[in-house]
Amino acid sequence: MSEQMIRVGITHGDINGIGYEVILKTFQDMRMAEMCIPVIYGSSKVAAYHRKALDLPAVNMNIITQAEDAGVNRLNLINCVEDEIKVELTQSTPIAGQAAFKALEAAVKDLKEGAIDVLVTAPINKHNIQSESFHFPGHTEYLEQSCGEGRKALMILMSGNLRVALVTGHIPVSEIPSQVTKEAIVSKLQIFNQSLKQDFALGRPRIAVLALNPHAGDEGLIGTEEEEIIKPAMAEAERRGVMSFGPFPADGFFGSRMYEQFDGVLAMYHDQGLAPFKALAMDNGVNYTAGLPFVRTSPAHGTAYDIAGKNLASEDSFREAIYTALDVYRNRQRYKEATAHPLRKQYFEKGKDDEKLDLTQEEESVL
Repeated sequence: MSEQMIRVGITHGDINGIGYEVILKTFQDMRMAEMCIPVIYGSSKVAAYHRKALDLPAVNMNIITQAEDAGVNRLNLINCVEDEIKVELTQSTPIAGQAAFKALEAAVKDLKEGAIDVLVTAPINKHNIQSESFHFPGHTEYLEQSCGEGRKALMILMSGNLRVALVTGHIPVSEIPSQVTKEAIVSKLQIFNQSLKQDFALGRPRIAVLALNPHAGDEGLIGTEEEEIIKPAMAEAERRGVMSFGPFPADGFFGSRMYEQFDGVLAMYHDQGLAPFKALAMDNGVNYTAGLPFVRTSPAHGTAYDIAGKNLASEDSFREAIYTALDVYRNRQRYKEATAHPLRKQYFEKGKDDEKLDLTQEEESVL
């Protein structure tokens, strides 16, 4: 595997939130720029505005026009928005949404062309970013369509060994039951299982599956989805090589810390999985988009308008997002190398594999 420095593309997110604050605080420690080549897609003037407003120390920043020109041991920045852009801290504005999308669009283009290796996104406002070009509930859905190459994405919130994925994502609660289908659960379990193997280097992942109804339906007393949908889906996933357990009632599962016994947790809907996750790991949690050809991470928090410009935001989650992107990228490289030339089957069942194996006399003598 190549030991070359990994180029990390970083989008600045909503310019009126805490995106630049956590980016600048992260790279105050220049050791971060020694482990990767950071490339911010944003605005040098907006970055300077935030640094001055927050009274942060100066950061060695290199203004470039393309990612290929990024230098080592410094923070590189590509200007993606107009010079006269207006920052209105704590406010949701159309200008901020446009700036967030332009940075995201430029970074995704470079990601697809190989100019950067991984993508780390600062938080966006899902309302003000909406336009003819962006009509998605969030980053995950946009990335799935723009660079997924037909693959399905899976949002994983993670911190250490706690990894929570979702069957349904950013949809109204009223639509959840209709979208919790056998096919959806099987698909998410397969994507999750493969990600745990190739992205997190786990040989035989153990995935816990949460129930949809309270008390896992109490054997049909307060819901039948567990018996009619979730358990059959788990059985089908098992036939496809996925090792899953449950379904578990969500409250008891998190309350008793059962998640510590598993490599991943599959929740049925957004708040079922992410409310307990953020209660446990909000400060250093990472949002990882699994299932795609590229690596993308983000901090687990949002724009945090309420504290924007007050120098109160913690950069821990953003720093962890960079660490995770680097680790996953390297794990994928190792997985690719390890599985590039699988060994030929070294055994066969008499009468079953005779026609499948074209063995030489020497090979037959060994068997």
